[in-house]
Amino acid sequence: MMRTGIAAIVFAASTVGAQPADTPAPGAQNNPLEQEITPELDAAVSAGIAYLAETQQPDGAWESGRYGKNVAITSLACLALMSDGHMPGRGELGDVVDRGVDFILSTSKESGLITSEANNGPMYGHGFATLFLGEVYGMTPGGDNPRSDRVHEALVKAVRLIEQTQNDEGGWRYNPVPYDADVSVTICQIMALRSARNAGIEVNAQVIDRAVEYVRMCQNSDGGFKYQLGSGNSAWPRTAAGVASLFYAGIYEDDAIEKGLGYLETNALPGKSSPSRSHYFYGQYYAVQSMYLAGGRFWEIWWPAVRQELLASQNDDGSWDDRSVGPPYGTAMALIVLQMPKRYLPIFQK
Repeated sequence: MMRTGIAAIVFAASTVGAQPADTPAPGAQNNPLEQEITPELDAAVSAGIAYLAETQQPDGAWESGRYGKNVAITSLACLALMSDGHMPGRGELGDVVDRGVDFILSTSKESGLITSEANNGPMYGHGFATLFLGEVYGMTPGGDNPRSDRVHEALVKAVRLIEQTQNDEGGWRYNPVPYDADVSVTICQIMALRSARNAGIEVNAQVIDRAVEYVRMCQNSDGGFKYQLGSGNSAWPRTAAGVASLFYAGIYEDDAIEKGLGYLETNALPGKSSPSRSHYFYGQYYAVQSMYLAGGRFWEIWWPAVRQELLASQNDDGSWDDRSVGPPYGTAMALIVLQMPKRYLPIFQK
């Protein structure tokens, strides 16, 4: 079993060409299934991408009901576009992503917090926005230009804020203060830190060690994950987040991962079980990442099942509806899931 100190070494080394302490099990990155991408999937993605492009606001944000102009939804919508090859300034919809970057940069505070007026629980949005900026910074040409400098500055400040607001347990919660933590907000910060590190930003390895230990302590004996430390029931969306947390911290072979994947297979496999629809898109967003990184039979059984389920639930206008957050969010999440086989975003690779 890998321990947390090794996890931090793997997290750091894997982005600079060094070999990790253990050779990770092969995921789906270099092992595609036959017919992963079908004509039906291509058509659904095209319709969903068109819906997002049409619903972007003039200032680059996406609105979603009571959540208003939200940095998390905007970041996810742009990541969905980037998953289709649209990059800032490049690609058919590069200008749409460009406007999204401008909106996120406009919400970056001097403290490093990325949040808009409409955001409740700002660390959720901050985590997704930092992930987005990390992918943008890592995937677009740098050079000496004001825009690149602004992205770099905002990204560094955002990373430092994450490091400074980790609580004593090793996690994060809704607000940028180190008081309490939950596994759902914690995965957002782990992914943000991994993306930033991939892009060349220095990340404190001790922060990752402590985050891994917190995630471990949130796992129940049935393999599922509870929301916070102490007593709590397992649930499939946060179990998907917990497994993904360990993968993104650089751990690829571990009893905690195997138990978590088993819990997901039993309790949330699309078409074979009837999991709660609460937090459905959030759960599938992390579940498909976990299965992709696990590879092998996990990817083989999960991918065709979630693809079929999502294609069947798309609306006529190209959107997917999330009852709690709204169509822009549901559409962005569904598109990120459906485009995993395109393998464009660095964050989804080992």
